[in-house]
Amino acid sequence: MYHFLRAGSVKPAGWLYDQLKIQADGLSGHLHTVWPDVRDSAWIGGSCEGWERVPYWLDGFIPLAYLLDDAEMIADAKRYMEAIIDRQKPDGWICPCSEEERKGYDVWAFFLIGKVLSLYAEFSGDVRAEKALYSAMKCLYGFLARGDVKLFDWGKSRWFECMIPLDYLYERYPEDWIPALAKILREEGLDYHTVKERWVRYSNRWTQETHIVNLMMMLKYEAVTKKLLGTMADYADEAEELWQILERYNGTAVGTFTGDECLAGLNNNRGTELCSVAELMYTCEVLYALTGEPKWADRLERAAFNAFPAAVSDDMWTHQYDQQVNQIACRIFGSKSFFGSNNDEAHLFGLEPHFGCCTANHNQAWPKLAMSIYLERESGVEAALILPSVAETTVNGVPVTITCKTGYPFRFDAEYTVVSAAPVDMELTVRIPSWASDVRAEGAEITGNKAVYKLHADGETTVSLCFKDTPHFTERPCDLSVLEYGPFVFSLPIDTEYVIHEYVRDGVERKAPYCDYELLPKSEWRYGFSGETFTVKEKAGDAVPFSSKAPRLVIEAFMKPVDWDYAEGYDSVADRTPVSHMATGAAVTKELVPYGCAKLRMTEMPKTEE
Repeated sequence: MYHFLRAGSVKPAGWLYDQLKIQADGLSGHLHTVWPDVRDSAWIGGSCEGWERVPYWLDGFIPLAYLLDDAEMIADAKRYMEAIIDRQKPDGWICPCSEEERKGYDVWAFFLIGKVLSLYAEFSGDVRAEKALYSAMKCLYGFLARGDVKLFDWGKSRWFECMIPLDYLYERYPEDWIPALAKILREEGLDYHTVKERWVRYSNRWTQETHIVNLMMMLKYEAVTKKLLGTMADYADEAEELWQILERYNGTAVGTFTGDECLAGLNNNRGTELCSVAELMYTCEVLYALTGEPKWADRLERAAFNAFPAAVSDDMWTHQYDQQVNQIACRIFGSKSFFGSNNDEAHLFGLEPHFGCCTANHNQAWPKLAMSIYLERESGVEAALILPSVAETTVNGVPVTITCKTGYPFRFDAEYTVVSAAPVDMELTVRIPSWASDVRAEGAEITGNKAVYKLHADGETTVSLCFKDTPHFTERPCDLSVLEYGPFVFSLPIDTEYVIHEYVRDGVERKAPYCDYELLPKSEWRYGFSGETFTVKEKAGDAVPFSSKAPRLVIEAFMKPVDWDYAEGYDSVADRTPVSHMATGAAVTKELVPYGCAKLRMTEMPKTEE
């Protein structure tokens, strides 16, 4: 079991810094000025939503502010946190509701604000935040132990999320009531093993047991509970069993799962809620840290470098609620929504398409990825993710700075510079992606998927590594294929017209750049692969790492047109499969781009026949 480096000890660099700066300059950094549910929230004394939205937003905004050392954002975070702490009741109750409403209050918000308080306490060092967390969790323990409050709905479905702040507390206050509270939560919470048969067949019905965000959170339940209530030596990897069921019946080509908003089967035109992608990333980060299993880091990269950037605009002022693997248009359906229980605007890019949870919650994805780059190990430090960054830590009491210069995932090499304040023997371990071949790491011992550099660090030491991959097909259902290279799935991009919608609904203004956009196709999308000759081209790109205008990596491929109809009853959704794999024309050369760079795209396509 490893530990992330102390909050604030890792700083983004290179493209990752640029991406976080884009986020700060976009909706995430301005949500508290433009969106009533954060600006005027009951959490800070206002009259708007006082449940999950402010905690969701702060869960990403706080690390974003500190990762960027942005004084104004840090001040805003402090203002919100102090307002929340100031309103905490004498008995520790912290959520904004009256005493009469407590028994019917869904304590999911308690879990969320607990995570936020622990995060803020760690970044800021504010003792008040830690004390507020202690009081809040002890208050929750009293209510649950007496039976005054019961878990239901979201709290019952997401009980394991509370293990995150409880673990933080227990490391600092090893008191019996903390594992006792964890035990109550486990006993009252939903046991997902009893409902896994519901994931096999798409039901087109909204349930907590098939809710995609619940399930992406759920995968870490055994690990976080074992850490608090048992021992990781007894960890049985139940997450893998549940993952395999979910993937077999609801998996997508980009390592996520369909859910619009509940599990939706294997069709490549069904939606995947953005909250589920952000939560999947966090779950994989936690699972890798607690188990050391490389598969979780591989799965994290697949979601982070494909599904997440695909669902946010280049400037990060807008996002989708639902993304589609084969997404030929983001047009208001106008009659019956194509999605299971989401409305006909859920796939638009906007301020709060369909529902505002993703508006607040998607902000955690990039910052928490940056927080998860390095892990402490007994022998030194592990770079769990190859990302441009600077980390400051200590090894055997010696201050050490580790700088990673890399263009990964757009380039397949990295250079690490270790600067020590005094001579120290240490290991720098770099996790190598499972797909990598021809790994070259001079001076390192390659063990499985890890390059271990045994260093006598004295002053400045530099090491490097590189690896390769070859573009290749991965088979998908219905005899379709996707093209992969490195951590990326590649898509055929569709030229796009953006149609702007500025309006006010229910008192919420949509105004550029945080308005709604329909995306309409301006080029042909009905193609299949022709042969397996591919040319990889590295390009300079532009200021946006996952740019839809100037991708940093493309693959030239031969493709042929095929007969492909729309889904029955719709004129803006591609049917799951083409009418035939037979080509209807001659081969043409097309540039395919990383999935996350294509807002309109075809991804699962046939290998054409003559």
